[in-house]
Amino acid sequence: MRLLKATVHPDLQHLGTSELHQNTFHRKAARGIILNGGNILMLYTERYHDYTLPGGGIDEGEDAIEGLIRELEEETGAQNIRDIREFGIYEEYRPWYKPDFNIMHMLSYCYVCTIDEKLGDTKLEDYEVKNGMKPVWINIFDAIAHNEHTIANSKKKGMSIERETFLLKTIAAELLGQEMPEASAFELKAAS
Repeated sequence: MRLLKATVHPDLQHLGTSELHQNTFHRKAARGIILNGGNILMLYTERYHDYTLPGGGIDEGEDAIEGLIRELEEETGAQNIRDIREFGIYEEYRPWYKPDFNIMHMLSYCYVCTIDEKLGDTKLEDYEVKNGMKPVWINIFDAIAHNEHTIANSKKKGMSIERETFLLKTIAAELLGQEMPEASAFELKAAS
């Protein structure tokens, strides 16, 4: 699968390559790209006030496609997940605030897929419920504008928002053949 982008969190940019690999927790995740015209299925998280692609960690013994299907079913209630094809990998190094490791190296395997129009019930984890996470269909450019507004103005933003915004822009350009318009509906609503 092609590498879309590799990033190092600003708090870690002073580290050399060998330091990045020491005391590092390695995590693989699968993320789903589900489009319906100009709309995309996202997870809105109230705590961070952001939109993210549905998906998450690949469990031990799972391959990326199995992890993708499980995560999509759990987080969005997606049904009949099919036509799965590779889109690309987003690689990142970022701080890790749990015992035993200081750094997390994450590879996000992104896949385009199709699902049935009707979503079923979600099976969100407790922390996801507490964070106010819910699946939503949103215009892709509104999601980009919303995330950019959060990046610029929110002190509570999560570490994943830059990844998600980059992925949304790449999806819009490559899969929809469109760049971000000058003013999205979100920006127009925010201005009024």
